[in-house]
Amino acid sequence: MVPEGRPDGAGAGEESARLQAAGSVRKGCDLLANSQHGCLQSRRAQIHQQINRELRVRTGAENLYRATSNARVRETVALELSYVNSSLQLLKEELEGLDGNVDADQPQSEGITVPMIPLGLKETKQLDWATPLKELISGHFGEDSASYEAEIRELEDLRQAMRTPSRSEAGLELLTAYYNQLCFQEARFVSPARSLGLLFHWYDSLTGVPAQQRALAFEKGSVLFNIGALHTQIGARQDRSCPEGTSCAVEAFQRAAGAFSLLRENFSHAPSPDMSPASLSMLEQLMTAQAQECVFEGLLLQAPVAPHDCLAQLHLAQEAAQVAAEYRLVHQTMAQPPVQDYVPFPWTTLVHVKAEYFRALAHYHAALALCDGAPVAEAELPALEQIFLGLPASSEPRGPALPQEQEDRRKLGKAHLKRAILGQEEALRLHAVCRALRRVDLLQVVLAQALRRSLAKYSELDLEDDFCEAAEAPDVRPKTQRRPEGRAPSFSRVKVADIFHRLGPLSVFSAKNRWRLAGPIHVARGEGGFGFTLRGDAPVLIAAVVPGGRAAAAGLKEGDYIVSVNGQPCRWWKHADVVAQLKGVGDEGVSLQGDRRPALGALLRSQKERGWETPGPAQASPRPLLGWNRKAKRGKAGRRLSPAPHP
Repeated sequence: MVPEGRPDGAGAGEESARLQAAGSVRKGCDLLANSQHGCLQSRRAQIHQQINRELRVRTGAENLYRATSNARVRETVALELSYVNSSLQLLKEELEGLDGNVDADQPQSEGITVPMIPLGLKETKQLDWATPLKELISGHFGEDSASYEAEIRELEDLRQAMRTPSRSEAGLELLTAYYNQLCFQEARFVSPARSLGLLFHWYDSLTGVPAQQRALAFEKGSVLFNIGALHTQIGARQDRSCPEGTSCAVEAFQRAAGAFSLLRENFSHAPSPDMSPASLSMLEQLMTAQAQECVFEGLLLQAPVAPHDCLAQLHLAQEAAQVAAEYRLVHQTMAQPPVQDYVPFPWTTLVHVKAEYFRALAHYHAALALCDGAPVAEAELPALEQIFLGLPASSEPRGPALPQEQEDRRKLGKAHLKRAILGQEEALRLHAVCRALRRVDLLQVVLAQALRRSLAKYSELDLEDDFCEAAEAPDVRPKTQRRPEGRAPSFSRVKVADIFHRLGPLSVFSAKNRWRLAGPIHVARGEGGFGFTLRGDAPVLIAAVVPGGRAAAAGLKEGDYIVSVNGQPCRWWKHADVVAQLKGVGDEGVSLQGDRRPALGALLRSQKERGWETPGPAQASPRPLLGWNRKAKRGKAGRRLSPAPHP
């Protein structure tokens, strides 16, 4: 089919012009896109250069910090390391924001909310797992270490990936997976008598000062710290202008508080200040306060409270007072040594600003309840006095009762507004004192907006002929309908398999247990069988050896664990699998390899007399012998293997 040709003429010229114009528009759009892409690439390159420069500065300062013994020099270098650490965190956040094409420092929200305090991640150096693990695998486990290079490389890749996790659920899963692997490696390769011999090197999150330790617990504790820190970053990035965002933020800060609490309770003698009990307690309090703030924001978003709803406004006043009380407690902790020596000054100032801001907000809502609220019933007066005067519901008033007349309510509401204005002015003053906070425009907008709102309400209540000075407004009693508690990280949510699964069950094949590899031992079949009985599953062990039999002559001992049959690894085989394999061999016999434990035979005989049959999980004990658990069912007694039937 021949296409129909277009005749030359005016139509052809118009079509050509249209195509040229469209091509010019596409070219212009491509140039604009390329220009924007080029700007992003240029900024990424600049950030990478700055990060490399800061890393070189940190390396030099770190070497000087370790080499010098002069206290004044060490103090100066520690201060420089703190500056470098802050710069690196800001640069990495900006780089991640460019990679994700979103603002990394502010939540993805169009609403105006008070900024939160996220915690930076601890940084670490690259680690060589290969040398110590290969020595353990060949020396203690008697295996060919070269055959485990894939497992070692997988562990090293996992650690390398968790050094730079994304600020998302995927990043949390990566950190949790590595933490679970560390639990496996600690159970398999670490014993009370020996460590891995690795030097774990981590930088302090707050000061940037390097710290190192040979204990695997330091590595686990640092990863757990980063899990909590990543939760704080996820919580700070939530869109808190919607109920879903506030709920996610509450949960994130609760998880962070739970991680720091778990770290404080289970890891001690940390060499870095950010993991000291005092710092972890402060961080736990800070995350609980931020979760309480998100709870208050969620209440504001659930349903707009009408100004004339007196009880609803009073409940909001109590919630705001609760947030202020939480932040006052955090500020007191930050202002005390040794925490005050390494907590960033902007953190302390922001916490102080929030304490003043939410206390002023409590007085503002109390003023709305008094001035705009409808008259309350007499039955509700005890509840109101409990909120304002801080009295128990069943106690007698110890001060002036709440006014019922409209004019008296207006005066008391005006007094609360006065305290609100003073508190908001103090918050703005504290904000202006800190140079770092002055750059946070969003915080200034929130504070200024609250002050303008209070001043406008105060001007409504301020009458020209009102010359009487209002009495001092009482404090609003803190109370909350929901107090967020710390929630420990859910490690079981991320399922991982032991990377070194091939070494055998952890209950037996670990550094806590001592044994030596025996064999391969060739056992021929006799008239009465092989001359030994088996017991247990994964691994199967020699329960008894018939004196004078083929097994005894070959060198098998009671208590030997069978680790291979004719060259096939059988550490994870069931009892029936080993029996079936042995029954299938011919007259040429079978080649067995086992792990032999010193002085295990006497222990096994003692356990047999008591009916204990299957080895249980090994206990963390310096003794070389295993712990054993009684089986629920005792029907599977050891039995002598019979010769395989001839066809």
